[in-house]
Amino acid sequence: MSDSPLLPDDYRDFLDHLKTQVRQARIRATRVVNTELLLLYWDLGRAILDRQAAEGWGSKIIDRLAADLRTEFPEMRGFSRSNLHYMRKIASAWPRSAFVQQAVGQIPWGHVTVLIDRLDDQDSRDWYAAAAFERGWSRNVLTHQIRNRLDQRIGAAPSNFTDHLPTGDSDLAQQLVRDPYVFDFLDLTDRVAERELEAALMARLERLLLELGHGFAFVGRQYHFDVDGDDFYIDLLFFNWIQARFVVVELKVGRFEPEYVGKLGFYVSWIDDNLRDHNKHAPTIGILLCAGRNDNVVRYSLAGTTAPLAVADYTYDTLPAPVRELVPTDDELASAVGETLTHLAETPTARADTDQ
Repeated sequence: MSDSPLLPDDYRDFLDHLKTQVRQARIRATRVVNTELLLLYWDLGRAILDRQAAEGWGSKIIDRLAADLRTEFPEMRGFSRSNLHYMRKIASAWPRSAFVQQAVGQIPWGHVTVLIDRLDDQDSRDWYAAAAFERGWSRNVLTHQIRNRLDQRIGAAPSNFTDHLPTGDSDLAQQLVRDPYVFDFLDLTDRVAERELEAALMARLERLLLELGHGFAFVGRQYHFDVDGDDFYIDLLFFNWIQARFVVVELKVGRFEPEYVGKLGFYVSWIDDNLRDHNKHAPTIGILLCAGRNDNVVRYSLAGTTAPLAVADYTYDTLPAPVRELVPTDDELASAVGETLTHLAETPTARADTDQ
């Protein structure tokens, strides 16, 4: 059905503007309802704690409370025995004001229970609550990031950013780097070369982007460019839209070697000169991922380049011990990706790509 010719020229733009306002209002309303629910749960938890402290109530009383509250409010699903225990815990962990002034009051109840179950340190709980709210993590993603200790890995890789990036920007760039990167989402069963590891990561692109961090968009794999007829290929090229900068990633299946820095610095310089919009984009950075390193060797190597680079390990530490043993040492290749390689072998387009 075509638009009526009587509509004003700017009608569609005006309608889009109103739709945006409605969506934003709905989001705000949802957040208000969520905060009010968390405040209610905090109040119930505090009341139970106070009564237990004053009168020595035990767990049997909580069981009875849960049953009576469910009977009185059958339309509400939050009054299970386990939830009442969680309410006690949040009342002990946070002051009531936190659910109005801090990120913990903006995330769903299920996320809050994950923080309670998996973290004992209050600073860590607050850090993950803020990250989950800012980045829109699902409950499963929040659990994954806690399990892999994201708060301890962000910005931990050695780099030369402070030497080659403007003050302030170097801190931002450092936040894009993890150490180590955890590739536990790869189903490793055999040994492979760098190109196969790269293909495996691409087959799990969504999980790879999650591990890289917030705001990463994939630009290309084996990104080709030439310099006066000489061909070069960047393993993985990304663009971080939060910081508006290109990020060059190179994969090495062995330990760090000083010569890797020169090649990565060359790639970063080319991207900075040829793809970066200097009026809009922050300086390009490079991240070298290795299976082990000597930090002093890394430090001397980074001091000898003018390109902003970081060097990080990758690991499969959360995998079972028999599989972790497949991770490369100095003279070994990286562990294979069993399921992914089987898929690649059965897919003609994937085989052609890996056979280049």
